[in-house]
Amino acid sequence: MSAAVFNFLASAPRGFADLLAAELGRCGAQAIRERTVEVTFAGSLECAYRACLWSRIASRVFLELAHFEAQDAREFHAAVCALDWSAHLAPGATLACDFSGRHPTVTHTQFGALKLKDGIVDALRAATGVRPDVARTRPDVRVHAHARGTRVTLSIDLSGESLHRRGYRAQGGEAPLKENVAAGVLLRAGWEKLAHPGEPGPAAQFLDPLCGSGTLCIEAALIAADRAPGLTREYFGFLKWRAHDPALWARLREEAEARARAGAGTEVRLHGRDQDARAIERAQANAARAGIEPIVRFETGALAEARPPAAATAGLLCTNPPYGERLADRAAAQALHRELGAVLRERFQGWSAAVLTLSELGMELGLRAYRTHSVWNGAIECRLLRIQVSRESAREPGTLGRGVEHHRGSAGAQMFANRLRKNLQRLHGWSERQGISCYRLYDADMPEYAFAIDLYRVIEPQESWLYVQEYAAPAEIEREAVQRRRGEVVATLPEVTAVPAARTRLRTRRRTRRGEQYHKVGEHRRFHTVLEGGLRLRVNFEDYLDTGLFLDHRMTRARLRQAARGQHFLNLFAYTGTATVYAAAGGARSTTSVDLSATYLGWAQENLTLNALAGNQHRFVQADCERWLEEAGRAAARFDLIFLDPPTFSNSKRMTGVLDVGRDHPALIDACMRLLAPGGLLLFSTNAQRFRLDAGLSARYDIRDISAATLPLDFARNPRIHRCYEVRLRAT
Repeated sequence: MSAAVFNFLASAPRGFADLLAAELGRCGAQAIRERTVEVTFAGSLECAYRACLWSRIASRVFLELAHFEAQDAREFHAAVCALDWSAHLAPGATLACDFSGRHPTVTHTQFGALKLKDGIVDALRAATGVRPDVARTRPDVRVHAHARGTRVTLSIDLSGESLHRRGYRAQGGEAPLKENVAAGVLLRAGWEKLAHPGEPGPAAQFLDPLCGSGTLCIEAALIAADRAPGLTREYFGFLKWRAHDPALWARLREEAEARARAGAGTEVRLHGRDQDARAIERAQANAARAGIEPIVRFETGALAEARPPAAATAGLLCTNPPYGERLADRAAAQALHRELGAVLRERFQGWSAAVLTLSELGMELGLRAYRTHSVWNGAIECRLLRIQVSRESAREPGTLGRGVEHHRGSAGAQMFANRLRKNLQRLHGWSERQGISCYRLYDADMPEYAFAIDLYRVIEPQESWLYVQEYAAPAEIEREAVQRRRGEVVATLPEVTAVPAARTRLRTRRRTRRGEQYHKVGEHRRFHTVLEGGLRLRVNFEDYLDTGLFLDHRMTRARLRQAARGQHFLNLFAYTGTATVYAAAGGARSTTSVDLSATYLGWAQENLTLNALAGNQHRFVQADCERWLEEAGRAAARFDLIFLDPPTFSNSKRMTGVLDVGRDHPALIDACMRLLAPGGLLLFSTNAQRFRLDAGLSARYDIRDISAATLPLDFARNPRIHRCYEVRLRAT
């Protein structure tokens, strides 16, 4: 099989597909076609193995198995079943499935992955009588389906997991740079030619003065030492694939190990420094695991003290400074970039520099770049600035990049400020009269300024905070326009709201899917207390994608409070338990809060305690809500008042399946109604943007749409923020 020619696809970080295409050519690939974030090619199995072992840029390598048309999920399942999966999965092998792309009827990737898994399992059960087990991490075989309209491509993921995971990094520092992005930056900066000049001369020098956990230094050392990036990996997706060629793989590894032994003699020396001693410890440990410890030196030290290594007259300084995601940190990031520029101008004349940063921050360096490249660091679009440090490249720091202050007087900033002032005038008095301390101040009122801005007045100490979410701009919007508008918003907010930048938190996100609420983004654990309806509730502005309080459900919670007196209350997908607090405050006889997250259930208990409502009558259950509903139904449990607010979509590793509220809400509602006592009330809510209530439910139950009645004034511009229904058993 290894001599046969197959079709493959390799994926890459955005901005590096051309570098990946060059790598694949060196691996023996043919018919190479480069796209935005991927490269298709033909080649032997050896070519694919070499790509997995040697590519510094690739994220994944896929072996294409089949192409077919599927108009809907049924046809998709049938086409998957028709393939001979026994040629790929041995008896007892574990399986994982992925789905990507856009299909007209299979609209959720996890639903597509589920149908793919069902097709493979059904085919193997019919052929062998045995079904494979599903493994979410490091499966024996990972199968991928990609849809372009109704055209579907099935592939084996030969990488198994992203190839950026080299195996040397146990843990990264704050906001670590992915290894393949780091390698792409180095190759763009010309490090490969500097490390292997091909002619006698002094050994190249490398420095990262802000090295963090050492990713840039280690990737540069792997290049200098001709060490395959996949040599330290223990896992690939083909190792237990039934068509795997162990002898071929052993030969390629032996060849790579021989090259690594030869490359260990390189005279190139690399240096990393950081003021965080713990980051330096991690970097040293990572370098040891990568096998390049002898040629890399790490030391603790401030940026201001950075100097070229002894006797080095030239080399490459490559670094990825902090960007300052929070507005309070942006000023510090600007100052750091100015300091970096001053150090370069003063001490690194004649050196090459490569700085990966945001465009506006790069202006603070006070150095002209002779070449810039667009590079995506995760979801953040950056600029790689390539600079030849000399007197000719110097310019006044901050030219075209004076933070965001230069945006304050622009016409766009003035229009945005006027709208913000009108909203504040309209909402401030209303919020005071209603006893509301947290409300949505602005929600993309002007479409070109696509932000959601929430104002939180916290107590102890009494101060105001802004929680700002920038909706990701469509790809067709020019990056410069996006940055300009962001700058105008950031410059305007403190002036109009009187909330300082230090108490403003900025997030970039796509339009809300409530299923994203479980995504953690920090570990600061700084909580604040706010008031709503006379109740105290804890919020967190830094650690999660949401704050812990969904402001659009303010009136829904008030309804629960009014209906709760003397009732047994059930809160499903309870999150931080704000609905439970309202029900308890309304005089509920008992409450039961069910959620899969122990963290959020602990938060819910703290919310009750904060209001002196804690007691044995309040029960907290950590469980998959769907499974819990089944068990409670068998136990004949009964509740008078139920609040069902599921995520739009969830595929938590601790769940037994995938939750899609559009597909699964009838089953969820039916399960709740089996627990509802006669005369009881179910309140069902969803934030799914295109939600349609299943018509069959209205035939079984009395249902009233109360969406408009639960829409607060501050969300009036967005009537689709949620749908809410009262559901009751039909009178017999």
